[in-house]
Amino acid sequence: MSLSPLFTLFLFLSLNPHSHSFPFTASAASEDVKITYGSVVKLMHEKTKFRLHSHELPYGSGSGQQSVTGFPTGDDANSYWVVRPEVGASAKQGDAIVSNTIIRLQHMTTRKWLHSHTFESPLSGNQEVSCFGKESESDKGDHWRLLVEGTRKTWRKDQRVRLQHEVTGVYLHSHKKYYGMGQQEVCGVLDKHSDNVWTAAEGVYLPVIDTKHDA
Repeated sequence: MSLSPLFTLFLFLSLNPHSHSFPFTASAASEDVKITYGSVVKLMHEKTKFRLHSHELPYGSGSGQQSVTGFPTGDDANSYWVVRPEVGASAKQGDAIVSNTIIRLQHMTTRKWLHSHTFESPLSGNQEVSCFGKESESDKGDHWRLLVEGTRKTWRKDQRVRLQHEVTGVYLHSHKKYYGMGQQEVCGVLDKHSDNVWTAAEGVYLPVIDTKHDA
């Protein structure tokens, strides 16, 4: 009998030795839910509603690293990402995350990190976004600066955000350029516009342990 993706997430979090309390789920409905380190989320491209996605398929050009795409529906287990602090940070699981913080996103299934570098993306010739490394192998190419839109600066579910690559300055971006399997290209671009806005949608969210951030 196969396990549902949601049950697998609960099992993953409950077996995590760093977990402080039981997680709760949040559906696509709007809720005032803060996103904390250790939460497992799907990032939805605001304009097209595709989810940030990866699986064990390398790019056929560029770096040859694990590909990252936009997936058309919210029911795929390969679209879950674990929110982690930057390398060397003192932040801990359950801490809330405020705008302008550098984070990493770890692909839950393959344990690799959302990554970028100066290779060209396959369809548009923008900057390639890939998955790189493993649990204990991560570098500054995995660092993304979280930029929260609006007046409330603590990252919340359904809140509009941008992710800017710390090393190269590009924004995480997607658009209506499709691979043969019906998935969108995900890439990095230097211009700030509506095609690089994302929201946290489905996921398993850990409760806030650090109560300092209430904005």
